[in-house]
Parts: sequence; structure tokens; C-alpha cells
Amino acid sequence: MKPIDFFLQQDAGNINYLLTDIDDTLTNSGRIPACAYQALENLQQIGVKVIPITGRPAGWCDLIARMWPVDGVVGENGAFYFVYDEQNKKMIRRYAKSEQERLADRTKMEEVRDDILKSVPGSALSADQHYREADLAIDFCEDVPHLSGANIKKIVEIFESYGACAKISSIHVNGWFGNYDKLSMTKILFEERYGADLAEVRENVVFAGDSPNDEPMFSYFPHSVGVANVLQFSEILSHKPTWITRAEGGFGFSQLANHLLQAISLSR
Repeated sequence: MKPIDFFLQQDAGNINYLLTDIDDTLTNSGRIPACAYQALENLQQIGVKVIPITGRPAGWCDLIARMWPVDGVVGENGAFYFVYDEQNKKMIRRYAKSEQERLADRTKMEEVRDDILKSVPGSALSADQHYREADLAIDFCEDVPHLSGANIKKIVEIFESYGACAKISSIHVNGWFGNYDKLSMTKILFEERYGADLAEVRENVVFAGDSPNDEPMFSYFPHSVGVANVLQFSEILSHKPTWITRAEGGFGFSQLANHLLQAISLSR
């Protein structure tokens, strides 16, 4: 991982899309600092399409797509994308699986939930579970005392024993049934909303993240960026970001945004 200052101006100046995780990428200690939110707006105002790519639930993503300075949002680790059509006052919701499939998955996931909560002392459902449509989120540090690495690994193993996918974020272990992830739904969003093959435009995309559930994005995008706190996962990341910021969370994201804003302003 190279310092963000080495992200060449000629490459940074060609960025048209910024994709970003939310928790501990836009946030610090669970809150979005003003500089990070301002950075989203500044980027959008110069024509960069800003799209959060998050593990957070459908209920949150509806609000984000409506009220944040963003062009859309991919949520629940790739279960869907939401785009708010301001002209027609309509939320466009695109899911990886049908409503019937999601209902069946939630029923199957109840057994997984019970097994995890029984087998891993101190684990808990995430506070936002009621607002989810496709996955199960197990809290290991957001609203509970931080679980050990062994117990976090055990949560993943239980998910996988039921045939579910499981990814570790900075606060939750998310599990779901299906072969989608953040990257697969991002490809669908680009094709359906922008008429673009993501493979053909990825040199014009930056992705910012901080944890193992961002690995598909880190490995795919040449211009992937980790905020400084990604270092806590460096030993378990198979695919690391290309660049790293000096600051953590939203302050690191603001550093990335300022780097892009300066380069883009000089190139256009």
C-alpha cells in the first residue's frame, strides 16, 4: 500500500466515479465528520458520481439515496442498489434476488441466527437488523464489547456451515445466501444506470474502504484506497488497496477527496 500522495495527478484527474464504504471509511467512532460529508458534496458538484457501497441495511440505504449528496447506493453487501429519481420523485430499487427468494432466505437464516447467538457468547444481532431485507448482521463491536478474533472467526464458520456467504466488516459479520457481493452489484448498477461496462471504465473509478468485506473491490480496481485504519486488517487481507491515507475513517476519506478535487480541477 502506497501513500495517497503518490496517486499520480494525471490518473487522479481522470476519475469520474468515487465508490466508498461507509462504516469506518466515512465515519469515525460511528459518526460522519463534517469534512467527510462536505467532501461528498464537493465531489458531486464537480461532476464525480459518488456511490456508497455498504453493508448497511435497506432502511438506511433508502435514506442515503434520498438525502445524501450521492448518485445511488449499493447496500447489504451487494443485495441491491437504490437510486432516487429526483425528477419523477421515485426510488428505483434493484435486487439481486426476488422478493420470494429473499423471504425464503430470511426464514432459513433464523436457524443460523439462533445457532450463532447460542454458540458465541457476547455476540448480538446488529441494531439495524430490523431494517434489512436480505442478510443477517451479527454485531461484534458496534454496540457490544469487542469479541475476540477467535469468536469472530467462529461466527464466520457457523455462517459457512449453513452454506451462507460471510464477510467481516469493521463492526459486523454479515451473512447471506447467494453468490453476489459488493462488486457484482456494482457491475449491474454501472450497466443499468450508466450504460457502462465496469471493466472498461474502472481506470476512471476510485474505491475507498477499510475492511475485509471490501476485498472484492480492492482487488478489482487499480485505484483502490484504504483509509489508515485498514492496517488493523493487513494480516488477513488477501487483496490490499493500492493506496492508503494518512488519517483514519472520514478524515482519511476527506484527504482522498481533496487529492482528487485538486487533480480534477487542474485537468478540466
